[in-house]
Amino acid sequence: MNTPNTAQDAENLLLAFDDNSLLPLLFGSHNSHLAQIEQRLDVSLNSRGNEVVISGAKEQAETAATVLTDLYQRLKDGQDVDPAEIDGAIRMISGGARDDLNADDLAVHTRKRHIQPRSPQQANYLRAIARHNLVFGLGPAGTGKTYLAVAKAVESLINGQVDRIILSRPAVEAGERLGFLPGDLRDKVDPYLRPLYDALNDMLPANQVAKKIDSGEIEIAPLAFMRGRTLAGAFVILDEAQNTTPVQMKMFLTRLGADARMVVTGDLTQVDLPQGVRSGLTDAIAILTGVEGISFVEFTDADVVRHALVARIVRAYDRQAAADKD
Repeated sequence: MNTPNTAQDAENLLLAFDDNSLLPLLFGSHNSHLAQIEQRLDVSLNSRGNEVVISGAKEQAETAATVLTDLYQRLKDGQDVDPAEIDGAIRMISGGARDDLNADDLAVHTRKRHIQPRSPQQANYLRAIARHNLVFGLGPAGTGKTYLAVAKAVESLINGQVDRIILSRPAVEAGERLGFLPGDLRDKVDPYLRPLYDALNDMLPANQVAKKIDSGEIEIAPLAFMRGRTLAGAFVILDEAQNTTPVQMKMFLTRLGADARMVVTGDLTQVDLPQGVRSGLTDAIAILTGVEGISFVEFTDADVVRHALVARIVRAYDRQAAADKD
């Protein structure tokens, strides 16, 4: 048999797998993956040989069965299964987006990673980037806004769809003073742009990142360096866009040249601009919503794909912010 067999008895489901060599990877060390599914879906999973008995409420039990079946197929396809992939599978299947979980048109292929969406909204985001020249990814930290944008940029460069990647951030200090850091301008700015380097190093071998930066195929620079340029044939990402002013945002958006794509990411709950200065991201949302060719994708705490605690932290801060407004 090529797929697990399923037999249902009231609140119980039985899964049988045909390749015992994959079960340690599916179940996890000391059945840690099964324990993770149990905790997330409030079901009981008992493994016996090549079988798993799932007990619980009908909907949760069926979701657990689907998650295990899809993860098993992932292993058969030569892909990895880890706690993050399990969380993603649960989120996608619970959100009714099972078809998007392993959809070929949503997969992002880089030199080091095979990336699939881990939430329904991530799937929408990847579709938007594929279909629109300008996409705004909005929402809290940990939702994959920047990571997925960098992944798509690297894939586009590898496939020859663009000639270069340009990654930028507005140089606004988040409670720190860049001017007091030692060194020249690059020494001061590079640590601030480090998250973009980290994302690149997740997609490409370090020597290739360095080579492409030296050749100009990849450019990482503060937003001020974009003024006066026309960015043609490039995949351009503006990260932390909530820290732009309206003038800076207009300047950046009007750099868009022929055969170029732009992704703008930001979180309006983390604005570091001086008191009373309007965020350029807020301004852009108000002005550009409904403009043809522009897509806005909004993430919530439900889309947080970092540690589960990050989602709870985001919700706690949101509750406090709501209480402060009352």
